[in-house]
This record gives sequence, structure tokens and C-alpha cells, in this order.
Amino acid sequence: MTHDRMSFGIFLAPFHPVGQNPTLALERDLQLIEHLDQLGYDEAWVGEHHSAGYEIISSPEVFIAAAAPRTTHIRLGTGVSSLPYHHPLMLADRLVLLDHLTRGRLLIGVGPGALPSDAFMMGIDPARQRDMMEEALEAILLLFRSEEPVDYETDWFTLRQARLHLRPYQQPHPEVAVAAQISPAGPRAAGRFGCSLLSLGATSAGGFDALGSHWQVMEQRSEEFGTTIDRSRWRLVGPMHLAPTREQAIEEVAFGLADWVDYFERVAALPLAPDTTDTASLVQALNDSGLAVIGTVDDAIAQLRRLNAQSGGFGTYLFMSHEWADTAATKRSYELIARYVMPAFQRTAESLTASRDWAAEHRPEFIGAAGDAIVAAFVKHHEEQDQRT
Repeated sequence: MTHDRMSFGIFLAPFHPVGQNPTLALERDLQLIEHLDQLGYDEAWVGEHHSAGYEIISSPEVFIAAAAPRTTHIRLGTGVSSLPYHHPLMLADRLVLLDHLTRGRLLIGVGPGALPSDAFMMGIDPARQRDMMEEALEAILLLFRSEEPVDYETDWFTLRQARLHLRPYQQPHPEVAVAAQISPAGPRAAGRFGCSLLSLGATSAGGFDALGSHWQVMEQRSEEFGTTIDRSRWRLVGPMHLAPTREQAIEEVAFGLADWVDYFERVAALPLAPDTTDTASLVQALNDSGLAVIGTVDDAIAQLRRLNAQSGGFGTYLFMSHEWADTAATKRSYELIARYVMPAFQRTAESLTASRDWAAEHRPEFIGAAGDAIVAAFVKHHEEQDQRT
């Protein structure tokens, strides 16, 4: 299943290597979202992390509040709010406030929390995080959807006659998407509550293989609980860097690719490539695995078609934001996507091409008619001149 208009955005964790000025790194993140807004990207999702020094945004809500007045149309999402870290009423209240401050541009992404070191510092058992997420999600949706007070009690939070005194700007509430990697926990919760699915590991080996089964889980749970799900609200996430040629793309990612791979292998415990820092070898390994696209517009289009076929159809592709290349090359990569990749999946260039080809096909006829008109104009002019004399 394909959609007439695929949407595009970024998933901004963000990834900033240690040892640099974090204030400037955050400013680059804000400037990147401004750039994407100007290029016509649809969405930007902002992460939440509290340790490991690399993904340095601790509050997506605060960051979105800073980004909103610097942009005009791009929708801004929490990508994601780690539900076990927050009391549901407090988080729901902050999100409703942000929905008003952004005039309805807010998207809400939720998940169990990605970094084990975050959970450790808060004394949260990793084995409990997915259950905690589902409990908190149910409570938040009750607060969003119910006009009546909510009573809800678990072993880690209590809602007693709880209600939102400020209702959401978007009615009935902003779109809510549940994060998924490889396990079925994300699609189970999304299907149960009628939420969107946010497939963060769509291009990893395990995540790619799970795409079809994840949607089957969504359908089963949706049928079981009587909810509505929609493929057009399914978002897939994966990294790319584009340049005019593959050789140039490889040269550009020498700037920061090795640091990014090292972070995932040492901290996130997710081996991505052979034990090497050679840029060409890293690029080949990431490209060959399907995890990344480091290449050209044609490579990006092929990757999106591959994902569409594997998943059975999805609505939005989010480019995992990174600093593999320097700022100028990174911005040019996003511009190449906007110029040439988006039109291939949004059908915005088809009518222009058809009109050009039609005009070219009938050019002799049109040129002949135009020439006859010019000759007629000269004849008319001379006839008028002759009558005056």
C-alpha cells in the first residue's frame, strides 16, 4: 500500500560528540529545524535523554518551546517522552500547555526510555519500563479524552480525582505515537490505544525484519480493543547523508561518522559496523546492511522504496539527525532530499514533467501557429500604413 503524499521530517536525538561546546551544539539543532522549516519538511521530533553525554536534550518540551517561534509550519514532536520518568498528570499538563503555545503544531511521541543509564539513576528496573510506559500512556489518554475526573493507581503513581484544567488546543488532543524498536511492546500499546507507530529502528536488521509483523500486531490489538489505526500515520526512522556523488558523500562523512558509530557500540550497546575507524569501510558496512544511506539521491529513493515494500506502506519517513558531516554539508544533504527525493514520493513533479513533455511534443504546431501570428501582425501593420498613404 502506498500513499499519494509521503511526509518527511527528522528525528533529532540529538547526537553531539563529547568534547565540544554543548551550547553551540544546541544552537545548531535549533538552526537545523529552522532550515528544515524553510525547505518544507513536515515534522521534527526531539529526544529526551539524561546521561551518556551525547544526546544532550533532557526536555523535548523545553526545546520545542524554543524552536516554535523560530519556525512557521513544521510540526514539532516529543521524540520521545520517556513515560516511566514522569508522573502522568505533570507530563500531560506540560504537553497541553505546549500544544497551546505552538498553536496546535505539537506531536506527542512516547516510549519506555532508551538508555539503561537513565533508568539506573532513577532506580527504575529496566524489566518494568515497558509495563510502566503502557500504564502511564493509558492514564495520559484518559486525562486527554475524559471530561470526568480520573482515578488511577499503580505501584509507582496515583491519580486521584485528576483532571486537566486546561484542555488541549487540538481536539480531542494532539496525535500520539508510540515508539517501537524490535520488540512487540510498542505496536501492542499503539494498537490497544489507537495511537500512531514510530518505528525508530526501521532500517536496522532486526527492525527491518520486524516491520511487517509489527503492523500485524497493530491490527490484532486494534481489532481486540476496537480502536482505529492508520498506516498513513506510521513513521519510519533511519539515517542518511546525501551528496551529488557517492565519492563526495563518503568524503564528507569522514567528519563525524566514526564518532557516531563508536557511541552506539560503546554506550548504546548496538554494534553497527566492523571494528574499524576507516571511513570507507564504515560506509560500506552501513550501506550494505541497509541501516544507512551514504550516497546519492538515487540511493535514497531506492532505500525508501525498499522500506515501503517491506512494511506494506507507511506515511512518514524521519531522517535520523546526526553530524556525520560538517554543518554546510549536512544542510546541503537535507536540501538535496527536499529538491529531489521528496518529489518522487509526493507526486509534485509529475504534472510539471507531463506539461513539459506535452509542450515539447506539440512544439512544431505551436511554433508554426506563433509564426503565422507574427506574419499576420506584420501584414496588418503594413496594410494600415498603406491605407494612410
